[in-house]
Parts: sequence; structure tokens; C-alpha cells
Amino acid sequence: MAISSVQNLFQERKFPFIFALSVLLFCVIILLFTNTIQYPLFLYPDTKTQTQTRSISLQVPVSSSLSPPPPSVQSSNPNSAPTHVVIPPPPENDRVSTRNNATTVDVGIEWKLCKVPEGVDYIPCLDNYQAIKALRSRKHMEHRERHCPSPSPRCLVPLPSGYKVPVSWPNSRDMIWYDNVPHSKLVEYKKDQNWVRKSGDYFVFPGGGTQFKEGVANYIKFIEKTAQFMTLPLIKWGKHVRVILDVGCGVASFGGALLDKNVLTMSFAPKDEHEAQIQFALERGIPATLSVIGTQRLTFPDNAYDLIHCARCRVHWDADGGKPLLELNRILRPGGFFVWSATPVYRKDETHQNKWKAMVNLTNSLCWKAVARTVNSSRIGVVIFQKPASYSCYEKRKENSPPICDDKNRKNNSWYVPLSSCLSPLPGDSKGNMLSWPVPWPKRLKSEPISLSTDQAAVQKFYEDTKHWSGLVSDVYLKGLSIEWSSVRNVMDMNAGYGGFAAALIEQPLWVMNVVSIDMPDTLSIIFDRGLIGVYHDWCESFNTYPRTMDLVHSSYLFGNLSLRCDMVEMVAEMDRMLRPGGYLLVQDTVDTINKLKPILQSLHWSFTLHQNQFLVGKKGFWRPTS
Repeated sequence: MAISSVQNLFQERKFPFIFALSVLLFCVIILLFTNTIQYPLFLYPDTKTQTQTRSISLQVPVSSSLSPPPPSVQSSNPNSAPTHVVIPPPPENDRVSTRNNATTVDVGIEWKLCKVPEGVDYIPCLDNYQAIKALRSRKHMEHRERHCPSPSPRCLVPLPSGYKVPVSWPNSRDMIWYDNVPHSKLVEYKKDQNWVRKSGDYFVFPGGGTQFKEGVANYIKFIEKTAQFMTLPLIKWGKHVRVILDVGCGVASFGGALLDKNVLTMSFAPKDEHEAQIQFALERGIPATLSVIGTQRLTFPDNAYDLIHCARCRVHWDADGGKPLLELNRILRPGGFFVWSATPVYRKDETHQNKWKAMVNLTNSLCWKAVARTVNSSRIGVVIFQKPASYSCYEKRKENSPPICDDKNRKNNSWYVPLSSCLSPLPGDSKGNMLSWPVPWPKRLKSEPISLSTDQAAVQKFYEDTKHWSGLVSDVYLKGLSIEWSSVRNVMDMNAGYGGFAAALIEQPLWVMNVVSIDMPDTLSIIFDRGLIGVYHDWCESFNTYPRTMDLVHSSYLFGNLSLRCDMVEMVAEMDRMLRPGGYLLVQDTVDTINKLKPILQSLHWSFTLHQNQFLVGKKGFWRPTS
């Protein structure tokens, strides 16, 4: 009977209809199954513990705006674990083959080690010797500036022999593994100044410096006493003075010591004969970046820093018509301070006094006021200049030299912009009133940024953004993801927006390099207004940092638009270069973007976990292509 019925169905040509109906029913069952299944929480192979938290549902619209709107956080079952899907690295036998010093994975990506003279320390945009050799001049430090190769490298930087998991913070401030930064030149070159010493398997940092003959702690007290003697109330570490730039920082002992005072210092120096000084700083867990005052602006916004410090930083401030000091004037907040400790301040011979007179003439032309000048018991001198907070001095100058820059069509962005020979305008509102100093830290972090004081709609967005990131970080990032935060010290936010991600992590023992991509809204001034630090960057190019300097790299809805003009594989290779083995990549993005990232990460033998179909956590291992 059943056979007869089937035959009738074929004869009446109803079989296609029933077949289609069956397929549709099967698809509906599969869809319901995949939306309700709870995957088990797996562990990374080398992770000791994972924390299970409540199950949450996040609806974050995909947007190319500054940051996604606040998510809707609901908890239908507080005791259930979050949805985790763990994708392990490709099995060695099934997915990887080795040939010709390369490793090929079936996604079609072939990785090789970078064959460059710098080896383990390769920085593509600073080590492009072909471009450097072609330079017509090196007079203004052109050879220390960025010269990026095209296309960007698709190779992997090898690990130093004997590389170890870095010493954890706060111990790393005082000691690091020698094998991780195996450069001993500074030990000999600066042995009388106690920059760094070799002790067994470690480098140790006694806190000395060229101007820190009695140690950096005493040097900081010297600056404090100088400011107090001259009744300078704004120089209060960690209150009115929160963000500092340390020019020619050495191994960043000055910035490292100020962390105890709630001061966040961006230490910077070029990649030069002072071998690996910025690499030492980052290995120690101290904020730092590679840069030079040459022919182009520093990658900071106008009116950013509360105080700028230079201790024998070897910058000729009056060179090229005073352009180097004009650049400091651009990035120094109105009413901010420049602390200069150098031989012209305190030596009385004719050569040094001529340099001092040139500095006085230049600072007078900028309307900077020398508010303090003194010498300590070690015969080290310091002078403190203050930038004006109004136009009154500019208007009283006998000569309009240097002139005030024409701010028409002037962009705050300083990416590949030549140094100027004019005074940057002071920030003001639409009525011409000068903007005030930010409120004291820590209120500064969540208060209305002075850069937004003329745009109430933007202020509202700022508060919404702050609330969004506070909830997302506390409920998801810190509790619901496969990240061992105790191992995280150096963090980078590739798409920082208002700096909400960094602000939400402020109680954690880490620091964040906030990066504002040049193709996104310019919000870097707001980040500095909050008492945080950051830089401009174009992610189609390599970043100015040494390999293996970041513990965690974060991105929120960046790669979708960025992949339209940048190569995804090259961007992942750059993240691999920046991250330490054991470091994390945390991506919030669309399913389509995450699906593009996953096979690239697999080809690098990273382990990674997908959460809620929008949070990808990748973990870099020690794997490198065979040589």
C-alpha cells in the first residue's frame, strides 16, 4: 500500500512539492537548534583558569560611527555560562606543510620569517633602508622618521633566542629578562649614569639618568620643590598635572616613577644609537613610543599635554627657526609647563651661555614665561617655562614673529604634516572665550571634556559612550571572555573613539595606548582632555613600536571599513608583530568580518574563542615558521 502511494505521488507530480517542504522543515529545525544550543566552556591549552559568568544577550547595531551604541544587556539565566566556541589552531599533520623555509596553511596564506638585518627587532616603517639611503638630507633627522615599505610586509618577526614570558607588573618596572631584549650597549654606554645594569639573567633599572645623579625619585622631588618655592599651584602631580610628554626619555625611568603619583607619561625617543631604549621601556610596562622631532609634526593633537619634560634630550630647540620648540608649543596645553634640564640652564661658560640666550630669545617670542630656575646639590639645573593661556601677550609683541597660524581649514590631525613656523591658535569657544584647564584628576576622566564644551549634542554622545563602555567592559570583557587579565599590562585600542574602553579599565593595573585612525572622526583631543594618552595612526601602515610590546590589542568595529582600503593579511601580520607570545587580540565586529579574520589567525597557529558571535578573542602562541 505504501509503495502504491509513493507511485501515485510521482504520477501526480506532487513529489517536488513534498521534497521542498521536507527541506524547509529540516532547515527550520537546524536553525532552532543552533540558536538554543549552549556550547561548553573550553580552556586554552596553556590557561590555568577561566571564570564562568552570567549569560547575556547583546544587540549592538553594526555602524561605522564613532562607537556602537550602548548594548542591551539582559540575563535570562544568571547561572549559565556564556556561549563560547573554541577554534583550536590547525592540527600539525592535517593542515600544515613545510617547504622552502615557509609554512603553508590551506587558507592559502604562506608565512615566512622576515629576512631583514634587524631580525628580531624589525620595525618596517623605521627600518626601510632603501628609502633611507635615497634621502637627500639627514640634517633634520629625516632618517629617523617614518619611511614605510609598499606593500607592507607579510612576514613574521622571529623570536629572540631564549625568549621568556615577560616579568609581570609591577616587578617589571625594576627588572626584565635579558633574553627578551638582548642589547647590552646601554649598560656600557651609560654605566656611570645608572640607566640600566646587567645582573645574571636580568636587566635591572636603578632609576638613574643623565640628569638623575641622585636617582629619579630625588629628581622629581627637586622639580616639586622648585614649583612650590615659586608658588606654582598647577604643578601638582596626579591632580592638575596628569598627562606628560617626556622627550628623549632614555629607558623611561622618569615616567615609570611618576606612575605612583597618578601621572601618565608618554615617553618617546627615536630609534637611534641609544640602542633599544624604547624597547626597554615597553618591556618594563611603561608607556612609550618611537618618534622624533624632525621635519614632521608629532602624532599628537594640539593643546594636549599638561607638562612636557626634557632632561638632556639632545634636541636643538632653536634650530630651523625654532620649529622644534614651536612644535612643543603646539601640543602643550595653554597654561601648561615645559620643564627643561640641560647644561645651558646652569653652566656659565660662553658656549652654554650663548645657547641659553638663544633659548631665552626664542621663548620670549613665543610668550613663554620662565617661572622658575634653580640648581640642586648635584649641580643639576632646571628651568620651568609656562605657555600663555590668553592672547594678551601675543598682541603686545613688538614683532609678529613667529606669526599666529591661519586656522582656516586647519586640521587637528598631524599625520604626515610638516612642522610649521607659526604659533598654533589657542583653543576657544564660539564666542572667543579661552577654554579652561581640565578639572583635577580623577574627576577629569568622566567629566565633560573641554574640547566638547561648545557642542552639547556631542557632550551627550560622550556620556552615552562612557556608559556603554563601562557596562561592556565590566559585564563582558572582564567577566565573560577568555582573557587572563592578570597577565595584561600593555594595551592598545586600535579604534579608541572617545577613549571609553581605556576609561572603563582605569582601575586595572594596566595602561592603554589609544589610537585614533586617520579615517575616523578626530577624537584624540577628547582622549587627552580625559587624562589619557594616544596617537594618530593609519592602520594600512606599520605602527611605531618594537615587536612583542603589547599584551592585548583591542578593536571595535574597525576592520569592516578598514578592509576596503587596507590588506587584511598585512594588518594581521602587524598585530602579530606587536603582540607578545601569550598576548591577546580582542575584536568586536560583525560575523562577516570575524569570519574573514578566523582563517588568518588559524594560519598563524593562534588559538581563539568566539563569544556571542561578535567577540573574537585570539591568543598568540610561540609558533614561528621553521628556518
